[in-house]
Amino acid sequence: MNYIHRAMEDTFLRLSKEFPALLLTGPRQVGKTTMLQRLAAEENLDREYVTLDDLTERQMAKNDPKMFLEIHKPPVFIDEVQYAPELFTYIKIHVDQNHRAGDFWLTGSQVFKLMDGIQESLAGRVCLLHMSPLSQAEVCGVVSVPFVLDLEHLSQRVKERNPVDTPALYKRIFRGGMPALISGKYSDYRALYSSYISTYIDRDVKEISGSIDSLKFMDFITSAAALCGQMVNYKTISDASGIDQVTAKKWLGILERLGIVFYLHPYSNNMLKRMVTKPKLYFYDCGLVAYLTKWSDSDTLMNGAMSGAILENFVVSEILKSYQNCGREAFIYYYRDKDTKEIDILLEDSGKLYPMEIKKTATPQSQLTRVFSVIDKASLGRGIGAVLCTTDRLSAFDRQNLIVPIWGI
Repeated sequence: MNYIHRAMEDTFLRLSKEFPALLLTGPRQVGKTTMLQRLAAEENLDREYVTLDDLTERQMAKNDPKMFLEIHKPPVFIDEVQYAPELFTYIKIHVDQNHRAGDFWLTGSQVFKLMDGIQESLAGRVCLLHMSPLSQAEVCGVVSVPFVLDLEHLSQRVKERNPVDTPALYKRIFRGGMPALISGKYSDYRALYSSYISTYIDRDVKEISGSIDSLKFMDFITSAAALCGQMVNYKTISDASGIDQVTAKKWLGILERLGIVFYLHPYSNNMLKRMVTKPKLYFYDCGLVAYLTKWSDSDTLMNGAMSGAILENFVVSEILKSYQNCGREAFIYYYRDKDTKEIDILLEDSGKLYPMEIKKTATPQSQLTRVFSVIDKASLGRGIGAVLCTTDRLSAFDRQNLIVPIWGI
């Protein structure tokens, strides 16, 4: 099995020299522990590793967190720290007394803003990073930098990568970004995703919410996957999975907390009236979506009813990962008003809004960019726009509107 270098390695090491505590969150099996153990082996420090998946260690961390930190002295790497939020107060005390950079490397399989206790105890003292399944850049072994609509930036980006046609792009989408599949540790994606859902998601869901009907939860996550790239509709999900809307909302919250799904919120300000308010639902890993929605192979997916939605999911998640992997937050939204005018992505950067449309076509038409004019009334200036599509090269309609290949994101 080959180790795949992660885009976040340099970012993590740089920040470890500045912050006393770093918390790396993200769903299970995306490679958090593997990356940090590798970095720890290279840093020439006697950094102890302890995981709270070990029930004995977890019990001590919860019942006597002070004693736990006396036994496991910094510099220390504590894995799955969400199981013992009691530790956070004592980590805070240690940080305030010692101010030593890199003392605590922490991982958690839950999104940090939704983890119990982290906000109150370690606010301002911990550097928060999020790791997702592998991005295109990581799979291709090229430098990962935040995606921006800038011709010079994009020209460099596409030079570093090999063009792929539409079937090859859908193979990439279908396979997903789980390191165990990409590295060759597992070849049977069905077995991996089946095990992933039953062993990890099912167990963590029960950890968060108590007793849960596993079969209904499977129906729920399948119906959620079928709606990726669409506005959240609790009624549709609840009807398809035999649960009520309150439960559907609660379970989606659990998937968000576990780093399985995320939302794109509608852009709005006082200048733009008649806006929708519902967020759109996306999965971090398109391979999981393809597995849950039971597509047999990438060609069937490419030609099926979900081909546009899963392509949009792929693009949005890739842009998000390009920022996360550099330790930055992506300010991305979508636009839709009551007249059903819609822009798939609005990227806010340096005081401007950059509109983007996502299309499964190699030859996009310039009229796709007409809708971009709806944001001219926004308080922020409008930057250049783009159609992100399955074209084989970077080009443009005109000076204000680019044509960007999805393989180059």
